[in-house]
Amino acid sequence: MKRLILLVVGLIAITTLTSNAQQLPLFTQYRENTSVLNPAAFSHDYLLYENNLSFGASYRRQWVGLDSGPSTQTIRGEYLFTEMGSFGLAVGGHLMNDQTGPTGFTGLYGRVAGIITNDPWDGGLSIGISAGAVQYRVNVTEIYLRDPGDILANDDQSQIFPDVGVGIYYYKLISDGFLEESHVYGGVSIPQVVGLNLEFEDEAGNFYTKRIQHYYATLGLYKYIDEGFLEPSVWVKYTPNAPLNIDFNLRYQMSGNFWVGAGGSTSGTVHLEGGLLIGENMGFDSTVRIGYGFGYSFTSFGPAAGSSHEINVSYSLNTY
Repeated sequence: MKRLILLVVGLIAITTLTSNAQQLPLFTQYRENTSVLNPAAFSHDYLLYENNLSFGASYRRQWVGLDSGPSTQTIRGEYLFTEMGSFGLAVGGHLMNDQTGPTGFTGLYGRVAGIITNDPWDGGLSIGISAGAVQYRVNVTEIYLRDPGDILANDDQSQIFPDVGVGIYYYKLISDGFLEESHVYGGVSIPQVVGLNLEFEDEAGNFYTKRIQHYYATLGLYKYIDEGFLEPSVWVKYTPNAPLNIDFNLRYQMSGNFWVGAGGSTSGTVHLEGGLLIGENMGFDSTVRIGYGFGYSFTSFGPAAGSSHEINVSYSLNTY
């Protein structure tokens, strides 16, 4: 019974057998993975510190109360060409691994984005595309059906498929008014364009997983205050035949070495975050950020899944 519950919860969140639902991983500190969510976006280290080369890694453990809760790891890197006249270019890629109970996937992507701009720091419109390959895997020996001892098959199975993501991203430095010297940004994307019906063999040859498109939108603002900033942001997620989900977040970075943030989502989850900054404020030419995010669900249905924890580390510098 325990394995059956874990399977149902995991498949609802990550993949599906007969219905559509959110499949891609969630993030508490989603601004740290902006280029993963939208191939047209780029690391906000450029807007905040004018660093055009950045690397980052994150680890997320969701639903700690469940033994087979989702676990996600990402590694990303990107380079922003900012001295190309009225046209900028962002190139990079990311590696993502996700595991939920008996199901999981690993994807490797490269991406490129063209930025129409007169001054990359002042603002611009970016159009980007990502392309890569994703390995989907199922440990069918851990999937138990209603009848005791009735299993789908006797071995692990995996399949590799191509994937493409597309996105549009806009950002602008406001020159006057209450928000003078503030950056506003926003974008829309489909990070998983290719829809597939994945078939894994069982004794009857009838075990299917359907991969569907996801639609994302982000919107945010950096209001610079002394040597710090205040950042409200929104992440909207839509998947066909699943409820619309919206994340709200407010982050404040102090003029020293720390930031704090809090937010929530329409799914009944609240989250807190905090982080440490090591950069120019301590005499370094490059910037290191270490962040931690905590989430907890207050939904009143289903099994108690527990909290979620997320760690992000990034390194960036200006190569010009």
